[in-house]
Amino acid sequence: MKQIVAAVTAENISADEIGSVPVPESYRAAVVLAAESDMFEGMATADKDPAKALHVQQVATPEVGPDEVLVAVMASSVNYNTVWTALFEPLPTFGFLQRYARTVPGAGKHDQPFHVVGSDLSGVVLRIGAAVRSVKPGDRVVAHCLNVELTDPDGHDDSMLDPEQRIWGFETNYGGLGELALVKANQLMPKPGHLTWEEAAASGLVHSTAYRQLVSRNGATMKQGDVVLIWGAAGGLGSYATQLVLNGGGIPVCVVSSPRKAELVRAMGGELVIDRKAEGFRFWPEENVQDPREWKRFGTLVRDLTGGTDPDIVFEHPGRETFGASVYVARRGGTIVTCASTSGYEHVYDNRHLWMRLKRIVGTHFANYREAWEANRLITRGMIHPTLSTVYPLDRIGQAVQEVHTNQHNGKVGVLCLAQGTDQGVEDHETRERHLAKITRFRS
Repeated sequence: MKQIVAAVTAENISADEIGSVPVPESYRAAVVLAAESDMFEGMATADKDPAKALHVQQVATPEVGPDEVLVAVMASSVNYNTVWTALFEPLPTFGFLQRYARTVPGAGKHDQPFHVVGSDLSGVVLRIGAAVRSVKPGDRVVAHCLNVELTDPDGHDDSMLDPEQRIWGFETNYGGLGELALVKANQLMPKPGHLTWEEAAASGLVHSTAYRQLVSRNGATMKQGDVVLIWGAAGGLGSYATQLVLNGGGIPVCVVSSPRKAELVRAMGGELVIDRKAEGFRFWPEENVQDPREWKRFGTLVRDLTGGTDPDIVFEHPGRETFGASVYVARRGGTIVTCASTSGYEHVYDNRHLWMRLKRIVGTHFANYREAWEANRLITRGMIHPTLSTVYPLDRIGQAVQEVHTNQHNGKVGVLCLAQGTDQGVEDHETRERHLAKITRFRS
């Protein structure tokens, strides 16, 4: 592995030279184990500790298929799907790996008693499959997390509709939280040259997801002047949503949970901020009962901030805790666009506020290759910036995931894999200097 690090960080090294560096038979990676998938059985989610389920251990290096690429992972980041994987909820991911193994030739290698997690990476191409033409050894890349076969017609208009669409590192094995990773060639995009390895690895999943939710024709198709309510505006998804709304001429209403998070969204340019904890909102005063008066109080506060305007779009991802309020506050004819349910999957809302006021609920999930590419292009051009706040070494992956699980983080939490320290990997120093304050505004 030291040879690989030396090669991928060397200047003026050729593709042939990197392609000739020996690939080890095994590598270190963060995994969950099938033998431990019942370790939290009977426990409440709040009592589960994902750090107990995550292990950093040696795993066998997988064979590279014709359309696949082996990447030396310099850095990765933590997403909620890694939290869910480490909690084994809503169900263990080993069923995903077993089903994938039965689908296409070569997929059998994903069915293992371990699952290498992680759905982001920045790194350097080491090996390419026989059919790969889009990248070569030595290319500096970032990855998006859409794994798709594209053998069904449904996937050719929007690859997220393909029945064989999966999220890499969650529904497939050999994800990004390791020294090596296996990806499809069509997951790779150029690494933004003005970012460090850990900064470049922070954006793939959450930024692409937010782009599809807000900007794409497959989401809310946000237009200039739209008022957009953003839950968790200083978190992983929300911090990119806030930037996209501002960049696209919209008006974000940023909901946060602390003064520090309010400070961060204001630093991004978000002027309309609600600290939900300071306001003491209790949408669920009882476990199975919501309080419409709290929805009304929340809606009144939103209108006070916007000058009497209800949100055209509600950017949803907390799920159960907030969904009733989201449906209530959206304007007549407005859109609630949802991509996740981090507080619970069973959404309860008053349908009268949906059907009688002609509102729409739009479900979105990650992004297709075109959407991910466009999102990455915005970062490359310095129009959207990573919101990395904290960086951990791979050996402390349990602590990193626990921080996200308990919502103690701002923006994104990064993980160093092969990178020997922070602040490495920058090629375009001029662009970096021009945007440095925005790139680093989430760092402690």
